[in-house]
Amino acid sequence: MNPIPRTRVALVGTGVMGASMARRLLAAGYPLTVTNRTPERARPLVEAGAAWADSPAAAAAGADAVITIVGMPEDVRAVYFGAAAAGLLAAAAEGALLVDMTTSRPSLAREIYAAAAARGLAALDAPVSGGDVGARDGTLSIMVGGDEAAFERAQPMFQAMGRTIVHQGPAGAGQDAKLANQVAIAGTMIGAMEALLYARRAGLDPATVLASIGAGAAGSWTLANLYPRAVAGDLAPGFAVKHFVKDLRIARDEAADLGLALPGLALVLSLYERLAAEGGEGLGTQALVTVLEGGG
Repeated sequence: MNPIPRTRVALVGTGVMGASMARRLLAAGYPLTVTNRTPERARPLVEAGAAWADSPAAAAAGADAVITIVGMPEDVRAVYFGAAAAGLLAAAAEGALLVDMTTSRPSLAREIYAAAAARGLAALDAPVSGGDVGARDGTLSIMVGGDEAAFERAQPMFQAMGRTIVHQGPAGAGQDAKLANQVAIAGTMIGAMEALLYARRAGLDPATVLASIGAGAAGSWTLANLYPRAVAGDLAPGFAVKHFVKDLRIARDEAADLGLALPGLALVLSLYERLAAEGGEGLGTQALVTVLEGGG
């Protein structure tokens, strides 16, 4: 068995992604403290060996590295810039490394980086792709923004959680790369779900069709992982619609700031916003098929 790394890690946010990422860190031998807005969701991790803290500030107090993976940009801001000593930037131990793995705004990542540097802390933005499967299997793609030295320092932790780990550039670059990823997924998702509907309407078995198209030029992670769930009527979230809507809205806003028109993104976002408005915000992103099936 490998020796336990000396790095003490705190993880804030034990949702679908965070819980699996925490398990990968525990399996790698990291001393881990977790905290979550809903304590019950962290209980399995505590039973597996993690320590519990009542707040992000309490979790950060004794940690060498703090990882955050929460819901929305406003949650990120609250966790890092909380009132008085309640925020991570105030509570983190001297010399700590702060790693936000939430998909958030590039401008907020740069703000956190600057505030951390002013306190003598290191900060990285490191959003991930790969969904619940990648988090569980430790095969995530991790896109990182920040200083090279901080990136190298975080590498062992990243390697416990992911397979493809790329330093994209300075603070905010990880978030920009993730937004490009979400733009690509938006187009791929509508294609995969429309392919499923076409196969059904043509009288084909969609699973049999996947055996052909998944091995050809149409092959993608979405087709391999989410198309089968949609075929089976499994709309449970590996990644929830409400979070994808958040990501696509950020991508739309950032594109507008860059003077860039992305009509494909606009179309898919409008469909997901409709799905969310109809009560589907807690479903998985493959639930797009229900909107398309109803006429788009």
